[in-house]
Amino acid sequence: MLYIAAMDDVLNLESQYFDTAPGIRLHAKVGGPAGAPTLLFVHGFPEFWFTWRRQLAEFTRDYRCVAIDLRGFNLSSQPADVGAYKAAHLIGDLVAVIDALGAPVHAVIAHDWGGAVAWGLAAQRPELMRKFAIINSPHAIPFARALAHDPAQIAASEYMNWLRRPGAETALAQDNFARLLAMLDPMSEAERAAYRQCWQRGLTGGCNYYRASPLHPDTADEPGRAAAVAAALKPEQFRVTVPTQIIWGTGDPALRPVLLDGIETLVPDLRLHHVDGAGHWVARERADEVNAVLRGFVAEHHQQLTGATV
Repeated sequence: MLYIAAMDDVLNLESQYFDTAPGIRLHAKVGGPAGAPTLLFVHGFPEFWFTWRRQLAEFTRDYRCVAIDLRGFNLSSQPADVGAYKAAHLIGDLVAVIDALGAPVHAVIAHDWGGAVAWGLAAQRPELMRKFAIINSPHAIPFARALAHDPAQIAASEYMNWLRRPGAETALAQDNFARLLAMLDPMSEAERAAYRQCWQRGLTGGCNYYRASPLHPDTADEPGRAAAVAAALKPEQFRVTVPTQIIWGTGDPALRPVLLDGIETLVPDLRLHHVDGAGHWVARERADEVNAVLRGFVAEHHQQLTGATV
């Protein structure tokens, strides 16, 4: 792909692979000064490392940046078994990557499904990161509660049950991935070609994130299931003590404002930045604003540690 190759050349990105579990290898693009503080970028559905291109252009100047392809996406291993996408395995992948990079990393920066995995990592293994930044990805506790009790969020999340159905990946691939491209637009033709190349490698892994997750709206076959899941979750097990920055596009049609209600009780060291009117893909739509917030957040702690100005 010429566009990606050109990015690699301009940003001096290289591919690196991480063996994270038996039979599982994750691909990543890596760039920035060797020995600089490491930022780990974790994408969501239906994307891959390439979604972070505007952040990589900014942060490879003075940070070591690692943008992974999650399990099931692009050049990473794509196991077919739904069970391979349970949270414990996905969190284990990030643990293995960070261990290989040299724990702790300076910051984990994550969006969408990458954020869902990273929330779990931050709660369970806070020692692996100094800072944690989340972009339009809900914490499990308010998300579970909203899926059980908030009609607007339940309606906004019905797409999750569609993606859980057998054959969803085939439907997504129809008309040269027209549904997915419409979801991610606006993009240039070169960007559209890059995403098509990724999706041609397989979409089952991405759909399996939804199939493996207990968090989704009720179905006709399982009424009341969402409320039972929400009641079973123990907030203390999901408490995040790492210094955390949430960046939230307020125009996200899939993630309603209710998902931030009470977040400060679960994340006591919290900064929250709203990007007014921005949608789900806020890191692409409003890259300059997102980059400025991220830079201030990660640089603050770097200065505290080293006395350096970043």
